[in-house]
Amino acid sequence: MQFAEFAARASEIEAEPADLATVALVRDLFCDAGDDLPVVTRFVQGRVFPAWDSTTLDIGPRLLREAIARAAGQNVTADDVEDRLADAGEIGSVAAAYDFGGQQGLAAFSGGTNDGLTVNEVDETLRDLAAASGPGSEDRKLNTLFGLFNRASSSEAKYLARLVLGEMRIGVGAGTVRDAVAEAFLADFESATEESEDDEGGPKDDDAEDRSKDDDAEDRPKDDDTEDTADDADEPTTYATDEQLAAVERALQVSNDYGMVAVTARDEGKEGLKAVHLEVGRPVQAMLAQAGTVTDALDEWDEAAVERKFDGARVQVHVAPDDASADDGEDVSLYSRNMDDVTDALPEIVEFVEDHVDVPVILDGEVVAVDDDGAPLPFQEVLRRFRRKHDVGRMREEVRVELHAFDCLHADSEDLLDAPVTERHARLAEVLADTNAVSDLLVSEDADEIAAFEEASLDAGHEGIMLKNPDSTYSPGNRGKNWLKRKPDVETVDLVVTGAEWGEGRRANHLGTFLLSARDESGDGDYATIGKVATGITDEELAELSDLLEPEIVSEDGQTVELNPSVVFEVGYEEIQRSPTYSSGYALRFPRFIAVREDKTPDDADSLDRIERLAESQ
Repeated sequence: MQFAEFAARASEIEAEPADLATVALVRDLFCDAGDDLPVVTRFVQGRVFPAWDSTTLDIGPRLLREAIARAAGQNVTADDVEDRLADAGEIGSVAAAYDFGGQQGLAAFSGGTNDGLTVNEVDETLRDLAAASGPGSEDRKLNTLFGLFNRASSSEAKYLARLVLGEMRIGVGAGTVRDAVAEAFLADFESATEESEDDEGGPKDDDAEDRSKDDDAEDRPKDDDTEDTADDADEPTTYATDEQLAAVERALQVSNDYGMVAVTARDEGKEGLKAVHLEVGRPVQAMLAQAGTVTDALDEWDEAAVERKFDGARVQVHVAPDDASADDGEDVSLYSRNMDDVTDALPEIVEFVEDHVDVPVILDGEVVAVDDDGAPLPFQEVLRRFRRKHDVGRMREEVRVELHAFDCLHADSEDLLDAPVTERHARLAEVLADTNAVSDLLVSEDADEIAAFEEASLDAGHEGIMLKNPDSTYSPGNRGKNWLKRKPDVETVDLVVTGAEWGEGRRANHLGTFLLSARDESGDGDYATIGKVATGITDEELAELSDLLEPEIVSEDGQTVELNPSVVFEVGYEEIQRSPTYSSGYALRFPRFIAVREDKTPDDADSLDRIERLAESQ
């Protein structure tokens, strides 16, 4: 597929406000993608690599602006691109505004010469960019990006720029891709059409619109009238059954690879999707919890499975002891909550697992920093290990960590996602027999017994307790009501850093004040500001934060900078007050920096809805 055709389709999808019509457009794109289907499936979501792959392009906004400026001509500078960005608000529109002189892609799409960019060529080039490292790698990346933009039409440049930053912004999220795959490759259009000849409304899936809207609400604003007009004659008809949609959903959950699932659905159908299983070495999204109480748990389930809530960093442990090609511990891989590979940063966890696990497994747990007596240390201590790429040996001496495993997703070639909590814990105990790494599990219907367990957990220095439905399965990526977390009344919030201010005096070369925002789930996928934080940060931490955030600078205006929303801070506060100063309508009173939540993405940060609930509950 020519990249110009992909860009034209993406433009059409972006312009479509209705959810079902968007699914239909993506379905048609997938049907026409041919051999490029896995790439197209990723590109529509702004991805170059599968969701489970932590590889990044490592190209920040500044480098991208420089590449666009070079392709735009000698009279254009990166500052010019930045000025346009301040007006346009997003880099794709800025790139589309320049005439790069490379109309080959558009000509190829319209039947001209066949020397334009192809989807496969863009994919391979971006993958080469990701692999570039060492001295001179930034110049190589700049030159390669310049070459791509120099060959791009305005429309191609728009989506190329967005793809480089992982922000496609066309309203296609996980739910849309799931539905489009089912519609394209599993639904029986002909039979469904014949069955609906006597039914003016057609075999429409009543739940399809809600599914798409729920899953993609944060990706792009939809027309306010979409739901009201869903029954109009022009509204596309959906044909995929709930069973077909569930088959795609299940394959996505266990693989985290939308391209592979799309190809499997096309080539092997529902039976092929059923054969997709967990693979050791391919991480899946972690199951998540929401806040709740013991009363909530017992009212809903009658009894609860109770565990300690550790103040550590989530880790997924993959072990393949039968891998003959693995040497020196390479048969153990550790992944963070964001599915980043953190194996090299935690050698003692690797060694522990190697010593105690002798079958292929996938475990879920937390890595906790502990003192010399084994008592847990604050969360920010363990993050000193997770972010470490150099001097790992020295940091190992400074910050001791332990594994606390609480779930078993796969053991000895058997997937356990559908097994209940209690059965998975029993398998976990078998896998890590005779170790202290298995989290204690109490199953009880007695609120007093659970309260005693919680008190003991807090006395031991842990964060609180987890309450789980004993019969619940493991749903990767889901934050349902089957897992509840209960912490003491003192609250912190996880907020996205969307801006900053340069410091003064001895801190003049560092970013010193940070603008915090909550996710706004009202439908525009934006962020609502809620305050600034500048306290609780040491000079050493300030230097680290500046190094972390400077590559994310989008624009500057005097002392103030706008940042690409990519970093999450954990922030403590005394109170949440109503305030007209910030777009959220709230402000944090006496905010204090706690830590960078490197285990969380902006999508995992606290929402404006939660801020409102916290404010109301004070």
